[in-house]
Amino acid sequence: MREAFIFPGQGSQYVGMGAEWYEYYPMVQDFYHTANDILGFNLSEISFQGPVEKLCQTEFTQPAIFVHSVFLDKILKEKDFHPHAVAGHSLGEFSALVSAEVLSFEETLQIVKVRSAEMAKAGQFTAGTMAAIIGADDSQLEQICNQDGVVVPANMNAPGQVVISGETTAVESAITTAKEIGVRRALPLNVSGAFHSPLMEPAREPLLNIVDSIQFHNAAVPVFQNVNGNPVTNASEIKENILTQLENPVFWSDTILNMKNNGITHFTEVGPGKVLKGLNQRIHPDSTTTLFDKPEHLENLAVL
Repeated sequence: MREAFIFPGQGSQYVGMGAEWYEYYPMVQDFYHTANDILGFNLSEISFQGPVEKLCQTEFTQPAIFVHSVFLDKILKEKDFHPHAVAGHSLGEFSALVSAEVLSFEETLQIVKVRSAEMAKAGQFTAGTMAAIIGADDSQLEQICNQDGVVVPANMNAPGQVVISGETTAVESAITTAKEIGVRRALPLNVSGAFHSPLMEPAREPLLNIVDSIQFHNAAVPVFQNVNGNPVTNASEIKENILTQLENPVFWSDTILNMKNNGITHFTEVGPGKVLKGLNQRIHPDSTTTLFDKPEHLENLAVL
């Protein structure tokens, strides 16, 4: 059996994430203490106690999910579970880079700190939002995105499941178009900006500056990256791809299919929630996906 670790992105957070691990694992306490120092705010308090409105703000959400995912990856490896490949959805790609030894936890958190803050600022600069489009074919998706103003496919999540992103009024018009042409569902998402769209351009230079200040290493295992779904081990290519990811779509469905074609038959979703498990059931129904989020999931390791 060939195993991949997959790491979730924004939208998987919940109040209380990490709290049970923190209580019993000194190593987890160390992760949060280090994170609090790097970030300059009390991430552990926000993750464990909320309030949910604060946890769901981009500048807090991204570090919270990242730290949670990375210490879970560390626990898995301490128990001698190691992946043959890794991938992460949007923000989750940064957790994957730590797992693959491209960057250290501390270095990557510095990047995530800048990325999350600058994406939040970009969302304030130009009013933008996102929407889930369920059941559209390629032709319908083209119609849906053909609006006055910016609206583009942002997350190609699974067959028939796409997230669009762009200017608020354009996305609202796209939702109306989707309903008019008979698409099964078109749902606005509760997000603070138009992620993975040209509206994230203001965040590019600050992200480039922090990324360029840190040395990337070749990956210990292939990282299947968002920008094209392909496996990458070369440090410079990985660096370029995470910069490109900011304003371009996440090809998650292609990522999982390419993992399938590379012999991956089992996935472990390492991080909060079960979003990726649900997508896997649509993309690669012959595979199995194990959740690893809470201490109770330790018993799931028996199937790995």
